[in-house]
Amino acid sequence: MKKAVLITGGCGFIGANFIHYMRGAHPELEIINLDKLTYSGNPDNLKSLKDDPHYQFVRGDIADEDLILSLLQENNIQALVHFAAESHVDRSISGAKAFVQANVVGTHVLLERAREYWTDTLSKDSSFRFVHISTDEIYGTLGEDGLFSEESPFRPNSPYAATKAGADLLVRAYFETYGLPTLIARPSNNYGPYQFPEKFIPLMITNLMENKPVPIYGKGLNVRDWIFVTDTCRAIDLIMEKGKPGEAYNVGGETEKQNIDVAREVLALFGKEESYLSFVTDRPGHDLRYALDNKKIKGELGWKQTVAFKDGIEQTISWYKDNEWWWKPLKERLFRESKGFWSK
Repeated sequence: MKKAVLITGGCGFIGANFIHYMRGAHPELEIINLDKLTYSGNPDNLKSLKDDPHYQFVRGDIADEDLILSLLQENNIQALVHFAAESHVDRSISGAKAFVQANVVGTHVLLERAREYWTDTLSKDSSFRFVHISTDEIYGTLGEDGLFSEESPFRPNSPYAATKAGADLLVRAYFETYGLPTLIARPSNNYGPYQFPEKFIPLMITNLMENKPVPIYGKGLNVRDWIFVTDTCRAIDLIMEKGKPGEAYNVGGETEKQNIDVAREVLALFGKEESYLSFVTDRPGHDLRYALDNKKIKGELGWKQTVAFKDGIEQTISWYKDNEWWWKPLKERLFRESKGFWSK
């Protein structure tokens, strides 16, 4: 019997990259991609898989209980990888309700239907896995020193982070209470192809391609830990295959940089002066620093980063230069909406 995986939110940034990665790493795997296609879900992210016999796209809502159960049962799903989420901090500040609905309620529906499928359709000794994709933002903010481990307390500072923390706790509870074989991946800041152009790095790149200024929150001193998206995809694959149910795994890039320094590196690659930097009013509750301790995933699963930031950012710039057809319509839409969303 063929192996099949259900991926939610596969038309988003990391989800789409994960599907592309899995098609290369596991060519015989059947992939069913469930995506509601909200503002950042873009079917063009997977345009090249349109005629792939091992890939199926289903447009639908993760909160649709009947749809979720039928997809699990009819496709003999061995793993559910849950990316689907409202994910932009600024949008959560201006309207948190959609984040609660998608990130908390939607995750609960998936867990309930997965539990029903696992209990009633599969044997409890099956290899079924529920893999939840979380974020480093659930931990809150760090001072100048230290790292977040998987045991660090949750102290989310934005509505987005709070809803992701709530989802994490639900996932943990379904393992502890019902024995559902859940796993959690907590990546740091991802960058790479197919990232929606309101995000920090693609916004910089595309603005510079249009000879426009680069917006920087505050003084640009906020520190993020950057990881190229394909390294995250490899980590999620390992967690799904070898991770211990009930556990969470940090997936950090071990590449801490202030936002201002990231901007300067991108400017240098474009041959632009710092006069292109435009400092804008900081967002409320802007976390100062994130950084993850990777000892667990490296020690238990043998994962490590393979793409240095310099190489990754050069690859990312090249991708955006080669794919104006992809990002220009999205930026035009953002401009029409007059939304000032600048960075994570």
